[in-house]
Amino acid sequence: MSSNPALPRRDATPPPGGVAVRARRRRRVVPGFGLSLGYTLTWLGLIVLIPLAGVFVYSSQLGWDGLWRAWTEPRVLAALKISFGTALAAAAFNAVMGTLVAWVFVRYRFPGRRLFDAMIDLPFALPTAVAGIALTALYGPTGWIGRWLEAAGIKVAYTPLGITVALVFIGLPFVVRVVQPVLAEVERELEEAAATLGASRWQIVRKVVLPATWPAVLAGFALAFARGVGEYGSVIFIAGNIPQVSEIAPLLITIKLEEFDYAGATAIAVAMLLLSFALLLVINTLQSRLARRERGRGN
Repeated sequence: MSSNPALPRRDATPPPGGVAVRARRRRRVVPGFGLSLGYTLTWLGLIVLIPLAGVFVYSSQLGWDGLWRAWTEPRVLAALKISFGTALAAAAFNAVMGTLVAWVFVRYRFPGRRLFDAMIDLPFALPTAVAGIALTALYGPTGWIGRWLEAAGIKVAYTPLGITVALVFIGLPFVVRVVQPVLAEVERELEEAAATLGASRWQIVRKVVLPATWPAVLAGFALAFARGVGEYGSVIFIAGNIPQVSEIAPLLITIKLEEFDYAGATAIAVAMLLLSFALLLVINTLQSRLARRERGRGN
């Protein structure tokens, strides 16, 4: 029986152009990529790029000489030093303690573990002003903890140390939540193999666990540092706000805005943006290098 020539053959080879078109369509995982990319770039420009560009444009009215004079004022330099110094100190402390807390939550089971794990996220939900008032009440000269520290000659409230304590409080969850899933994925078989080969506990942590978690630790450090540099609500109460002693840069920006010195305020904001971008660029570069080194070891 002869087949009808008008009907298409099922085993006919499709044209090469159609195969290429279908292959390109299959490679696009997200539907409507062009439209979604347009929305993304639009919102990124409206929310991030245009406001940042406005800060640079407004501060350019001062000129280079005016910017340099604004940046080199003793009060501005002291505020920038306090903001960035305390943020770096708090982020470094959180990088160590946050990793230890994440290790305990991942590797150990104890009563109340879920409650403590949930309390780590409390700084995310707690209003920053409430956190600042609570820390001031605790570490003030008449507070539950501050009175004993005062007797020992350690003053926390209204000093840079108090600012660091507040930044540790609000930055700890960033490190814990970034490091915790990475520690959970570390293969314990590697640790057991290292133990059977005679490695000590410190050698196992240094040679097996830490290389796999360094990128995550640096990511948490960067997040905690970025949050600490611009923190205002939880710091303003415990800082004391003494010029050139415990005055942070965000507060100085607010003061200049209240004095209608918009150019001076934007000049300080530009300095904070440039310093933050430089430090975050260094941290992200180091993080990517460590990640590539770890992938190279795995291969």
